[in-house]
Amino acid sequence: MSDLNAPTTWHRDLSIDQQLALKTALGFFTHLAGDAAVAWSGGSEPGVEVNPSAVAAMAERGIDISGEYPKPWTDEIVRAADVVITMGCGDACPIFPGTRYENWDLDDPDGLDTEHVRPIRDDLEPRVHHLLDELHVPVR
Repeated sequence: MSDLNAPTTWHRDLSIDQQLALKTALGFFTHLAGDAAVAWSGGSEPGVEVNPSAVAAMAERGIDISGEYPKPWTDEIVRAADVVITMGCGDACPIFPGTRYENWDLDDPDGLDTEHVRPIRDDLEPRVHHLLDELHVPVR
């Protein structure tokens, strides 16, 4: 699951094999929103490092996510979210009344090289733009 808490927080709850797509979305969110919104990413079972293919794919777009690392999420983080973006977590996603949820269906990036991560990266960018527009967060 990935959670986007904008404009206050970005939070993503993913399985280990979804960390790549989430880090890419977080990279776009942080790059586009700047100081106008805060992003937080994590997972219920976060991995120990960001997939090198995600780092390489984002670097091609001038976005450095090499300093990111997977973080565990808590119910408090999800409850604080303005928007929770899920990526195929199904029944494992915590649902709290009054929180906006949206699911982004994406290909599973687990084990993919940079060439095959690019289409996932390119799919995430317009979704993040659209979300920021809906939340009236100016894009830099």
